[in-house]
Amino acid sequence: MKQISANHLDDDSPGKFKPEKPHFINRFRHHYPYLAKLTVWTFLFLGLILVLFFQSPPNSSYSSPISSDPSRRSLKTRSWGGPVWEKRVKSSARIRSRTGVSVLVTGAAGFVGTHVSVALKRRGDGVLGLDNFNDYYDPSLKRARQALLERTGIYVVEGDINDAALLKKLFELITFSHVVHLAAQAGVRYAMVNPGSYVNSNVAGFVNLLEACKNANPQPAVVWASSSSVYGLNTKVPFSEKDRTDQPASLYAATKKAGEEIAHTYNHIYGLSLTGLRFFTVYGPWGRPDMAYFFFTRDILKGKTVPVFEGANHGTVARDFTYIDDIVKGCLGALDTAEKSTGSGGKKRGPAQLRVFNLGNTSPVPVSSLVGILERLLKVKAKRVVMKLPRNGDVPFTHANISLARRELGYKPTTDLQTGLKKFVRWYLSYYGSSRKSDQ
Repeated sequence: MKQISANHLDDDSPGKFKPEKPHFINRFRHHYPYLAKLTVWTFLFLGLILVLFFQSPPNSSYSSPISSDPSRRSLKTRSWGGPVWEKRVKSSARIRSRTGVSVLVTGAAGFVGTHVSVALKRRGDGVLGLDNFNDYYDPSLKRARQALLERTGIYVVEGDINDAALLKKLFELITFSHVVHLAAQAGVRYAMVNPGSYVNSNVAGFVNLLEACKNANPQPAVVWASSSSVYGLNTKVPFSEKDRTDQPASLYAATKKAGEEIAHTYNHIYGLSLTGLRFFTVYGPWGRPDMAYFFFTRDILKGKTVPVFEGANHGTVARDFTYIDDIVKGCLGALDTAEKSTGSGGKKRGPAQLRVFNLGNTSPVPVSSLVGILERLLKVKAKRVVMKLPRNGDVPFTHANISLARRELGYKPTTDLQTGLKKFVRWYLSYYGSSRKSDQ
């Protein structure tokens, strides 16, 4: 409650109205008990609201999407800092090659993040990872990737891109020349269950990271993962970077499109060099269990039914499956051709580079053919069930036009689906074997 100034009540300057003190004070004293009670109950009510808002609800499928979001919880439960921690950070980010660069990779324990981090480290770049290890899918797979990264000499800081203090500390310790931003809430269908996690990670998290980048001196060049999902309901194929992207078919797609607009804003205002990469259905070893090729493999081996979706009027559902090694080459090509940011300490000094590229394979394959390839590789017949494509944000067809990436990045995908799935199946059988880990 706004307090009434005693100085105002006692103001004796000429020309101003002065109320009669006894009458006013008597009225104030008369209402004081009521005002005091009102104030107490107001604060109690506000306190109750804050407790209910911040308290994590018990395990329930109906809990708030934002409060149940693992990436938000990580802000409260993760710790960082100290001499030992700083030493590990600096050691991991140390450049080992004369032509190397220093790179912060967000989402480093993710599928694409792990492969990109290893490729950068092996060529002599300094690489520091950042990941919150949320439980969108089995965290043990992320921990296994982390162990792989550590054997390569890469330290993964356990923290969240929404933790501004952590990002500030990392940029104080290391002068990053580049940031490869791969941390995101992935998946189209999950947005119907936990929409808040997409806004938290893909919008708020991206903004928080760009804030840290624009305040750095010098500013790093940023390469980040957009998605082929931004093409949404576009029916013109193959999809070109010049095509419209204002008809998203899912919340995931909408947040990635928002990311592209946010990137434009930070480029325009602050001079950040930004390159967005629209990935097309990435697959391969160490992949994501929520992807069709992954859980099809699991379900075929377990004798479970495999849904084969079809579009309207029995139309074909197809994807431009792109092998992970080809995606990594595209990421490195984008990083190596990225120009320096032109800002300094949050101030733009001149026009900066702003790009977006499709990274696909240019060869869409029907989902039914995907199942057929897995059957041959696994030597097990799938129990197929043909189903209508649900209205959950999935689109029936994706097909990348990669002419711009080929010209600007030297991007040339070389792995067909048969070859790539053979490598994936070999890894899957080696990693899971006869254990029950794939059930998690």
